[in-house]
Amino acid sequence: MTTRFSLLLQQSPFAGQSFASACQFARAALANGYQLEQVFLYEDAVLAVQPGIDLPADEPDLAAQLAQLCQQQQIPLLYCVTAAEKRGIYAAEHGPFLAAGLAEFAMRLTGTKVVQF
Repeated sequence: MTTRFSLLLQQSPFAGQSFASACQFARAALANGYQLEQVFLYEDAVLAVQPGIDLPADEPDLAAQLAQLCQQQQIPLLYCVTAAEKRGIYAAEHGPFLAAGLAEFAMRLTGTKVVQF
């Protein structure tokens, strides 16, 4: 039986290494035959869904890299609606990001190992 992972990101994509580490982990897991069931953005990680972020030219867009990986591999990329609303981001179409609740994330965890970034 293949090991299945769910990723939980909590840190802003603009501060720290969490998004870069999550991308590295996801690529390595997939390359080694593991399954990624979902990626869930919680707390400040929901800032990744905000459209129109203008990053400096020398700074990588880690949120876009994660979104592209999830799209290519057909991995659900969920964000917490409540956490987003607390940060002024309201439920709407946000490209590859899907609005969800913490309860939905928890229900999807059956049989998966959670890796938190």
